[in-house]
Amino acid sequence: MGELTLTVEAPDAEADLRALHQWLSADDGLRGRVRRRHTPPPPGHMGAGADALTVILGSSGIAGLIAPLCAWLTGRRRDVAVTLEADDGRKVTLDVKRAADEQAVIRMAQEAFRSLAERPDALPGGQRPGARPAGRGE
Repeated sequence: MGELTLTVEAPDAEADLRALHQWLSADDGLRGRVRRRHTPPPPGHMGAGADALTVILGSSGIAGLIAPLCAWLTGRRRDVAVTLEADDGRKVTLDVKRAADEQAVIRMAQEAFRSLAERPDALPGGQRPGARPAGRGE
């Protein structure tokens, strides 16, 4: 897997995406590997298109993203969900409630990332504790 696309679902998704971009870009292991991506709206539609972050994975792969993403998630003062999409189309969503336990978030992220990195047949099939495949009822 060469890169991941991250999208944010929150009451103020734009501000949270901007904050996540700044946070990840400041991490030594991710510096220079995080890009903001803007998708224009479909023809004939007004308004902003979807914004996302693209993270180019380095030699440490997904493991290099776990700590900085979990730190950002547990530091939120409101509920937020981050969907990670692998370049082969598999998705997983980390849905974190405010004041979440950092260790629980790390365990949830490790399992979700492991499913993206090691078990391509695991998504979108079944639910895992703390992580949910994206696209179901969203």
